[in-house]
Amino acid sequence: MTNLTILLVGGTGSIGREVARRALADGHTLRVLTRTPTRAPRGTTGIAGDLTDPASLATAVDGIDAVVFTHGAPYSSSAVRDVDYGGVRNVLQAIGDRPVRIALMTAIGVTNRAGGYHDWKRRSERLVRASGHPYTIVRPGWFDYNDADQHQLHFLQGDRRWAGSPADGVIARAQIADVLVGSLTSDAANGKTLELVAERGPAQPDLEPLFAALAADRGLDGADDTANLPLADEPADVRADLAAVEASAQG
Repeated sequence: MTNLTILLVGGTGSIGREVARRALADGHTLRVLTRTPTRAPRGTTGIAGDLTDPASLATAVDGIDAVVFTHGAPYSSSAVRDVDYGGVRNVLQAIGDRPVRIALMTAIGVTNRAGGYHDWKRRSERLVRASGHPYTIVRPGWFDYNDADQHQLHFLQGDRRWAGSPADGVIARAQIADVLVGSLTSDAANGKTLELVAERGPAQPDLEPLFAALAADRGLDGADDTANLPLADEPADVRADLAAVEASAQG
């Protein structure tokens, strides 16, 4: 397996700590972007930085092979725009045209525009797709609502589950981490977006057949996503961010 130097964004949260555990077990080197480096998980290196402060990100991205995003503001918070979206934009711009693999975690139901908060997560996905970097976007179901026998992974596409409850699907935090980290070294996972849920049965030991069965993304959206966020109707600053990320990736 290829050993990577990974920047983990959101590494002090519940999913981020599972990502750190899995990545370290796989032999990768982990940097954790955090305002408080002493909070970084054991075995990782805490790097001082703030997602909302682009000037603070240069050291964090220097020399990395990959970045995993597991960050997120509370849905009820006005910070969703600055953190969930702005954080991805700022890291991508700091990376520029350096060859970096990306794994971005958003959420199942992200194409449901009710409430508006999902729009910013969806816009962060679009930034990643526009960046020109190899990537995988993972939209997990509800964390750790699994029954004891409910760990068989299912990769879905089209994002049609909009209940806003565990009825949309469930998934263990550790399994989210397994998929995010596994995607970084999988050619079959490149350029693909998936909703991640678990059904009854044991977890599969090999993710490659699941990644290989997925359709590749189309343009700025995931394969078979509902076309309900027209680019022409987006705010001018969002369209400008997309153009800037594209230009940055091209050097």
